[in-house]
Amino acid sequence: MTMRFLAALAVALASFVAGPAQAAAPIQEVVSPGGIRAWLIEDHAIPFMAMEIRFRGGANLDPPGKRGVTNLMTALIEEGAGELDSQGFAAARDGLAASFGFDSGADAVSVSVQVLTENRNQAMDLLRLALTVARFDADAVERVRGQVLSIIASDAKDASSIAGQLLDRVAWGELHPYGSDPNGTADSVAALAREDIMAAYKGAIARDRIFVGVAGDITAAELGVLLDQLFAGLPDAGAPQPPKAAWLATGGVTVEDFPNPQSVVLFAQEGIARLDPDFFPAFVLNETLGGGRFSARLMTEVREKRGLTYGIGTGLAPLDLGAYWAGQFSSDNGKVAEAIAVVRTEWARAAAGEITQGELDATKTYMTGSYPLRWNGNGPIAGILVGMQMQGLPIDYAESRNALVAAVTLDDVKRVAARLMRPEALHFVVVGQPEGLDP
Repeated sequence: MTMRFLAALAVALASFVAGPAQAAAPIQEVVSPGGIRAWLIEDHAIPFMAMEIRFRGGANLDPPGKRGVTNLMTALIEEGAGELDSQGFAAARDGLAASFGFDSGADAVSVSVQVLTENRNQAMDLLRLALTVARFDADAVERVRGQVLSIIASDAKDASSIAGQLLDRVAWGELHPYGSDPNGTADSVAALAREDIMAAYKGAIARDRIFVGVAGDITAAELGVLLDQLFAGLPDAGAPQPPKAAWLATGGVTVEDFPNPQSVVLFAQEGIARLDPDFFPAFVLNETLGGGRFSARLMTEVREKRGLTYGIGTGLAPLDLGAYWAGQFSSDNGKVAEAIAVVRTEWARAAAGEITQGELDATKTYMTGSYPLRWNGNGPIAGILVGMQMQGLPIDYAESRNALVAAVTLDDVKRVAARLMRPEALHFVVVGQPEGLDP
């Protein structure tokens, strides 16, 4: 979960980490003649376009007993399409100086595109082949399957990966997709047949779940035509979305023995939905308590004052089917118990309203001042635009985002802390050989 948590958090936060002043042009909503919607920021300064496509669903669409099939399918999309085998597709892509990236997360399959204007139409034709007639040749399937199995074997020896998978099981249970590794297990991946991969392809890559963000050298009219050409041939509807996930973790500690001088510690409680009216105070509260700044409270109390860890951070992760509030740190085995006690104490203090105006002011100054760093190129901008759409935010959100942060008051933060924070419900997963810690 360490990497999965960070990835989910990055996606979740992408749409509200960019400041309004950085947009070179207003966001336009483009609707193609065929009804495909996209958000666009035009920038003709250089002949280059970035496009971010998301298909809602992702690894959560894995059928029972087929865990890892969406991940394997996504890794294979670029391994040949139409009349082009794997090498032919790679040569065609490279000949156009285009970049395609395919990935699957808990809630979406993502496609990242970067292309020069002069090669745009040819690159989109090539991408359309990948999205509609990927080959899934036997040799490519076995080669990529081997790579996935190697990752699974490596993760089984990595303390952070073990901790993440363990917390997922504790938090969401083994019956929901959130509760297991989206890579699958060695057994589940080894058993996947080409028919399973094709079914996942048709279930995930469909017109009824498309979100698109575009930034760069393209007009709205050009984009509308491109969208219809790119997505022509996709099925109208994909696999049904999975049910909501129930948060199952209760307060306590789970210890997994792992021979290492340090322990990896993850901790979590239930979180808050992105569109909850209290989300912004919660967001500011989280940054005050566990943001990545050295002046955040947990960093001050756990690292600076006591030297119990090199770094500690927390984040809100509002996923599509559930929400959690999680943190992580590593510590020497002899210091883990003390570090956990400090985290519990600070969680309880915040829940009780022990937050100062000075802390809040410093947090808001940091949050409003750091946004320009996030709006730093066509690729990140396209990702921000698609993230905003997936979360149901209004198109003018970027213009009001800083004002929403500034409007959060100390009373708001204290009220939301009392509502959300549950020190007794924090669950800690420890992978290592901690001393003096009773599970």
